[in-house]
Amino acid sequence: MMIIFSYLFLLISGCGTGSSSSADASNEEGSLKVGLEAGYAPFNWTQADDSNGAVKIEGSKEYAGGYDVEIAKKIAEGLGKELVIVKTEWDGLVPALVSGKIDVIIAGMSPTAERKKTIDFSDNYYKSDLVMVVKKGGPYENAKSIQDFKGTKITAQLNTFHYTVIDQIEDVQKQPAMDNFPAMRVALESGVIDGYISERPEGISAETANENFKMVEFEDGFTASEEDTAIAVGVAKGSDLTEKINEIIGKISEDERKTIMDTAIMNQPATK
Repeated sequence: MMIIFSYLFLLISGCGTGSSSSADASNEEGSLKVGLEAGYAPFNWTQADDSNGAVKIEGSKEYAGGYDVEIAKKIAEGLGKELVIVKTEWDGLVPALVSGKIDVIIAGMSPTAERKKTIDFSDNYYKSDLVMVVKKGGPYENAKSIQDFKGTKITAQLNTFHYTVIDQIEDVQKQPAMDNFPAMRVALESGVIDGYISERPEGISAETANENFKMVEFEDGFTASEEDTAIAVGVAKGSDLTEKINEIIGKISEDERKTIMDTAIMNQPATK
């Protein structure tokens, strides 16, 4: 009798475990884990509440907002999945995707040839131009050419093509790359650097957030390929999400993308 009871107990326990695993798998399939650094306004930033449609960051009391978050919402909705934001340092985004910690990268990332060796990308969801962010009222606010920055101290974000184009400036004093844009803004404010390279939306964001900053748009600017200035969703190699995401992105008109960006710039936290 004891043998039969033990067998039944094990059988029931086994069934219970199987059901639990199935539920977990179902929950996992029902979410879209999006990696972003939440520190690259107006593409993405961190804030204290859910105002202006911000989404709670996994494992945190903080929320993420910005252009990327709005695009992520549309993609998650189109896929029929719950959006989960996973705040990840820029340098850790690709490893997080490759390891399966996140499902996609929606973080203002350009689909460069180097990155394509490791991950795949969707169609572009934004395209921008390179600018320089400098001190307002300083000697470089009216610069027209990148060569106007000859001999200056310039930096850009670590592991971005922004940092590589610094070499196009003659006799530039190329400074160590920085981890994120808030750090570069602090360095500019304090005079550690004369300027940093960014994309136009971030330049507008910097001007909006700090009246002491000025975005310089060039008549004679940096040489960059279209893939370097475009922004796309990073996906795992061979992922079946790519085609579905492309369908969703294709339904977002250029006017709507511009409206989303303009709204993100307006809503960005002043300190970000």
